[in-house]
Amino acid sequence: MRLYHSILLLFIAFVLLLSACDMAPTEQPMLQAQIVGDGQIFTVQVPPQSTVQDALEIAGLTLGALDRIDPDLHISLVEGMEITITRVYEEFEVEQVVIPFEQQLQPSEFLPEGEQQPLQLGENGLKEITYRIVYEDGIEISKTEIKAVTIQDPLPQIMLVGVQTSFTPRPIPGRLVYLSDGNAWLMEGTTANRIPLVSTGDLDGRVFVLSDDAEWLLFTRHDDDEEIINTLWIVQVDNSEVEIDLQAINVIHFADWQPGSTAYAAYSTVEPRQAAPGWQANNDVQMANFSVNGWVDPSPGVVVETNSGGVYGWWGTDYVYGTNAQSMAYASPTEIGLVNIEEGTLNSVLEITPLETRSDWAWVPGIKWGPDGAMLFTVRHAPPPGVVSPEESPIFNLTAIPLTGGEPVDLVSHVGMFAYPLPSPMQPQPTGEVAYQVAFLQAIFPDQSETSRYRVMITDRDGSNRRELFPPTEAQGIEPQRDWGTWSPQLVEGSEDYTLAVLYQGNIWLIDSGTGESWQITGDGRINRLDWR
Repeated sequence: MRLYHSILLLFIAFVLLLSACDMAPTEQPMLQAQIVGDGQIFTVQVPPQSTVQDALEIAGLTLGALDRIDPDLHISLVEGMEITITRVYEEFEVEQVVIPFEQQLQPSEFLPEGEQQPLQLGENGLKEITYRIVYEDGIEISKTEIKAVTIQDPLPQIMLVGVQTSFTPRPIPGRLVYLSDGNAWLMEGTTANRIPLVSTGDLDGRVFVLSDDAEWLLFTRHDDDEEIINTLWIVQVDNSEVEIDLQAINVIHFADWQPGSTAYAAYSTVEPRQAAPGWQANNDVQMANFSVNGWVDPSPGVVVETNSGGVYGWWGTDYVYGTNAQSMAYASPTEIGLVNIEEGTLNSVLEITPLETRSDWAWVPGIKWGPDGAMLFTVRHAPPPGVVSPEESPIFNLTAIPLTGGEPVDLVSHVGMFAYPLPSPMQPQPTGEVAYQVAFLQAIFPDQSETSRYRVMITDRDGSNRRELFPPTEAQGIEPQRDWGTWSPQLVEGSEDYTLAVLYQGNIWLIDSGTGESWQITGDGRINRLDWR
C-alpha cells in the first residue's frame, strides 16, 4: 500500500512536469519596419503588436508640433511596413508694398476746353503685409497673407480739365461764396469773376456761412485725427491767407455769426461715436470769440449747456439766429422754440409730432426767421388720415408761428418733410407796404416726401399768391438739402425783385423771384454749398 502511494505521487509529479513544459512561452520573431524621414531611411526591429509610436521611440525620432506622419501613431505595425515622416515648419515674412495713387479728373470752367492743370500732386501710399509661409521637408508649399496694415494712405492726383462754358456772365450784388470739391470760391461783381478762398480740398460742408458784412467766411474742415469729426475755422475774404482756427471741434448741426458781429460766432457740438449716425449730440450752444490778429478766446462762454435733447436728442437740435444777437430759435424732432440767451433756457412755442423714420436718423423740421423778426417759418408734421399712427403720417405743412401773439398757422399743406422755408428780405410794394415772400421746396410726391424730388415754390408771407418757380415742369426736380438756396442781399441790376441762388444738379442757378426767369452760372456740377451777402 505504501508502495502504491509512492508510485501515485511519482505519476502526479510527472504529469505536472509535462504540463509545465506545455505552458512555456513560444518565442516569436521580431517585426521589421522602415522609417523614411529627415532625408534618411531608418530600419527598426520591433516586437509584435507594436505601434508606429513604438517604432519612432526605438529609432529615437520625435515629431514637431506641425510634423505629419503616415500612418498615424496609433496604428499597429506589420512586417515590412514603411513609415513616412514629413517635417513641417512655418515662417512669417513682412513685406512693404507701395499703394499706387489714383488720378482724378475734375472739370473746371477756369481752363480752356481740354487743357489740363494739376490741382494736387499724387503721392503713393505704403502698406505692410504679413505672410505665413509653410515648408514641408524644406520646400515651400504655401504663402498666405494673414495681416495687412496701411502705413500711409495714397494721395490722389487731381487734374483740372477745362470744360466749355456757354453761360453769359451776369452782374451780382454783394459777395457770393460757394463750396466745390472741398474748396471755397468767391464770386464778386459778376459771375465771371471767381476767386479761390480756401484751396485745401478738406472743407466738409457742415458749416459754410458769410458774416453779415461779407468780410469773413465761417466753415468746417475735416481733421486728420480719427477721433475728431471736424474743426471750425474762419478765413478773411479780402485776404485768404488769414485763416484762424476757432479751436472748436465736432460741429455738425449749427454754427453761425452773431448778428452784427465779426468777432463772435455760435456753434453746437457732438461727441463722436462708432455707431450710426457717428455721433451723440450735445444739443448745446457755445460761443467763439476771436480777433483779426489770430487771437482766440479759450473760454468765451456757453449759451445753452449740454443737455439730453429729449427722446431723439442723440441726433441733435438745430439753432438759428434771428435779426439780432438776442434772438435765437431752435428746432428739434419734437418741438420748435425760442432760446432765452440770458438764462440759457429753451422755451417751446410749437410741439411737433416726431417722425418714425425706422432708421439711424431723425427728422428735424427746417426753421427760419422772417426778416422783421416777428415770425418763424417751419414745417409741421400734421395728423394722419385714416388709421395711420401720428408718427408715421405722410403729411407735412408749411407753418408760420407768430411771435407777437396768435396761434401757428398752416400756410401750405402737403409740402413734404424737406420743405426748408426761406423768407426773402423785406421789399417795398407799390401800395407802400413793406412785405416779403417765402420760398420753399414742394415735394413732387408729397406722400413719399422722404424719397421724392422737389420744386422751388414761392408764396406771400400769409400763404397767398403761391406759384411754382423752378425748375421748369418738364425738368427733373431738386434733390432737397437744408441749405438749398439763398436770397440776394440787394436787388440784382435790371430786376425789380430779389433773386434766388439755388443749387440744382451740382450747379448754381439764379432765379428772378418776380418773373421766374432763371440763369445757370456754373457748369462743373460739383457745388454743394453757397451763401450770399
